[in-house]
Amino acid sequence: MKIALLGGYAPSLINFRGPLVRAMLEQGHEVVAMAPPFSPSPGPQLEAMGARYREIPLNRRGLNPLSDLGSLLTLKRMFREIAPDAVLSYTIKPVVYGSLAAKLAGVPAIYSMITGLGYAFTEDAGMKRRLIFNLVRGLYAAGLRPNQAVFFQNSDDLAFFKKLGVVPEGMRTEVTDGTGVDLDHYAYSEPPQGPPVFLCLSRFLRSKGVEHFLEASERLKKRFPEAIFRLAGSPEQGRDALGEDEIREWKRRTGAEVLDPVEDVRPLLSGCTVYVLPSYREGVPRSVLEAMSTGRAVITTDAPGCRLTVEDGVNGCLIPPRDTDALELAMLRMIEAPETVREMGRRSREIAERRFDVHRVNELILKSMGAA
Repeated sequence: MKIALLGGYAPSLINFRGPLVRAMLEQGHEVVAMAPPFSPSPGPQLEAMGARYREIPLNRRGLNPLSDLGSLLTLKRMFREIAPDAVLSYTIKPVVYGSLAAKLAGVPAIYSMITGLGYAFTEDAGMKRRLIFNLVRGLYAAGLRPNQAVFFQNSDDLAFFKKLGVVPEGMRTEVTDGTGVDLDHYAYSEPPQGPPVFLCLSRFLRSKGVEHFLEASERLKKRFPEAIFRLAGSPEQGRDALGEDEIREWKRRTGAEVLDPVEDVRPLLSGCTVYVLPSYREGVPRSVLEAMSTGRAVITTDAPGCRLTVEDGVNGCLIPPRDTDALELAMLRMIEAPETVREMGRRSREIAERRFDVHRVNELILKSMGAA
């Protein structure tokens, strides 16, 4: 089978879908990975794995209808040229325009993966957010219609899409519990000795709860100056993004370490005591799964996607979204109970092994596609 795998962010083809690409290749399939241009290109890595790589003209953030129409027509032409037996798309624009283009090109089997709902589906007020929500809902409804099956990372998102009428009646759906984590790559290690180290790996977006992490860090740093608060990620653009000036001001006020994004997050994970992600909503947060596999206690929110990862009081703490006071209290409890934190880390690893093994998730996807 020739499979076209279509994503909106080229590095994700390696970082998030690399194990799935390998699983497809191991089953004897031909894989053509496709994404918008990015520097450095993931092409050499994908080709070393045995896949092909094609760049696509797609702006993953813009709302220009003429630009998106051009992307749709180009994708249709590319699918006719590549002639895949199946197309699997993930993230909103690839799902919408990839699915429609595949239908127009006559691709026999079309699949999509809903990996999270993004800013349009947050609870933020405002006319612009509501307009974007209605637009995105309509695009999803049109894009999912030609699919044979749709994969959701959590049951909350599936129920939400059904409530909105976005998923056609009778369409086959699967809940995968995220994209899984490579348990060997993110090997277990004991947390470091010494002062507590809190780590948050996130794009600098308000909906990821970055501001709550920094504010809680500022409060706790005054009481526990030896504690370390570490934020690593990439600046973003758009309405939901924190500006560079805001990040610099937070860094000055809190004393938090703000690091550039790194290619390999494992040293940061093994060097932390507790992993924190106070996100408003996720598919299933990949960084939390990586922290759990490494054996770290987790603080995250009782929000769709996030709540799947933590058994409250067992491997970490669940807090309400947008609640800095609750986050501060949860972090304080971790500072005051280092032995409990170590035990929570061990429980995290056990849960990761039991529920989030990437090989189990990939097997489910490939079987559903008739590719295993």
